[in-house]
Amino acid sequence: MDVFNNRPGFCPTCGSILPPLQVKGNVFCYNCKQEFVADVYSGEKSEYTIQFNTYDPSKLLSRKGKPESEEADGPVVERKCPKCGNDKMSYATLQLRSADEGQTVFFTCLKCKFKESENS
Repeated sequence: MDVFNNRPGFCPTCGSILPPLQVKGNVFCYNCKQEFVADVYSGEKSEYTIQFNTYDPSKLLSRKGKPESEEADGPVVERKCPKCGNDKMSYATLQLRSADEGQTVFFTCLKCKFKESENS
């Protein structure tokens, strides 16, 4: 008995939403387990748009000629690097220990890329 037969994409027997149509084979209703041919989707239209990324050769991964702040792995702070003496380092924080303890702060020198950590 087809009570719900007027809506494409819905089961004609129980009214549940049918799963997407596959490349081959019939459609099985998840609710009432009946099998239907692809005609249950007749009249249904689908639309999609494909967005492509634009190619910009000036944004390639070349880091030559960029200022120090663009090479940072995070926010930049005034902190002296123990290896080269540079006064600017970037930092990132992670919660590595239990929640009732402080975060671990990872510092990276912008000049020599030396890394050090500090438990706060």
